[in-house]
Amino acid sequence: MAAASDRRMRGFNRWMKHHGIECSDALLLSAENGDSSRSLSISVKALCDLKVGDIVATIPKQSCLTVRTSAASSLVEEAQLGGNLGLVVALMYEKSLGPQSKWFQYLQILPPFEPIPLLWSLSEIDSLLTGTELHKVDEYHGSGMVPLADLFNHKTAAEDVHFTSVSSSSESDTESGNGKRDADDENYGDDEPISPQLETEFSGGSDLELSPNSGNESTYLEMIIVRDVKAGTEVFNTYGSLGNAALLHRYGFTEPDNPFDILNLDLDIVEQWSLSLFSCRHSRKRMSVWRRLEYSGCVSEDSEYFEISYDGEPQVELLVLLYIMLLPDEEFHELDLALSATGKVKETPSLRLLGKERFLSAEDSEASKKLLLTRGVRQALLSLADARESLYGPNSLDDDIKSFTESSHITDPKLYHSLTLRISERRIIERLRSFASSGAGILRTAVGTRKRRRVEGT
Repeated sequence: MAAASDRRMRGFNRWMKHHGIECSDALLLSAENGDSSRSLSISVKALCDLKVGDIVATIPKQSCLTVRTSAASSLVEEAQLGGNLGLVVALMYEKSLGPQSKWFQYLQILPPFEPIPLLWSLSEIDSLLTGTELHKVDEYHGSGMVPLADLFNHKTAAEDVHFTSVSSSSESDTESGNGKRDADDENYGDDEPISPQLETEFSGGSDLELSPNSGNESTYLEMIIVRDVKAGTEVFNTYGSLGNAALLHRYGFTEPDNPFDILNLDLDIVEQWSLSLFSCRHSRKRMSVWRRLEYSGCVSEDSEYFEISYDGEPQVELLVLLYIMLLPDEEFHELDLALSATGKVKETPSLRLLGKERFLSAEDSEASKKLLLTRGVRQALLSLADARESLYGPNSLDDDIKSFTESSHITDPKLYHSLTLRISERRIIERLRSFASSGAGILRTAVGTRKRRRVEGT
């Protein structure tokens, strides 16, 4: 098995040289055998200290597998398939060609698939993802392929290599001096994804940069170090500021202690909590006033929910809803009358801060916290945390942690990554309980209605 992996890596190195891909001698591409379904597990390590600005690879654009460079380009264009769909068809076509494909040696070293939940069986989804943000998700967004660049493992917002635009003629590859897109850019436009790194502008934390360089010479990409890397350590790329639910959903991996993780709390859970304490009429009236104040949760195609941040901090919109649900009847009646008469909240001492604009203003933040985080609201948050926790089934967080320590991302990636997601979400629930118990924390403030998909990165 080791001999076979070495043979494929040697074939890939010869393929890179044949297609003009230059990889620095400072990088070591190493492969180890995982389970048979995933072929090779490849990492890139630094053989010496790498400094910011070091160019560690150059990659001709024509060596990138895209819709236009594929042997299926005419078929894809005739079918008018663009973006990721066109790329998928091009990839499938090249895979079907076997050794006749221009990218055969490159495709040979890549895993046949990534363990994204889209490819899991229903029983695996039910047993591994119960309670998580992915249990009911059915969307998937693909990505593109850049030889060599695809071999760098990924971390969230902690990359060592990055991809950006430069030009040997000191002109933008996207826009020429007269403000028009140049001819080469027309061939590699936004409708043809090459890699996730080319689709997003990152704010920092990465170690590599991929830079399209064009002029009268042949067009190529440069991989540039953007963060110092010590000799012997692995060099990482990044998919940006995505939580584990999005990473697993789109790319088939997770990152323990991901600072971009969030937890979603469905509005249905809040409604069930309210109905357990109050009548249906009470709950409907309080919800109606909350909406008339122009509040809402995050909205997806078929549901509404609230976000709990990595630190366990709930959306302000949720706190306002709980506060209104628990208002004494007399105060609620006053609020309802004020809204019915003028469409605005009358500025009385007890209700003034419920006016949205004033409520979300910085000058009222401390008073708003004191108003919203009543004993009743804190108790409600604890009840909601328990309800959300129950969705994970009978296994405790400690049970999940024990199973995680015994799992391996090489031999059982589905179990490993699903446990990473479960643990990260359940730790957010723990922090939510701490927030509710102490009433501390800096609340989010946002103007207007939030509308986000459950697992989309921003």
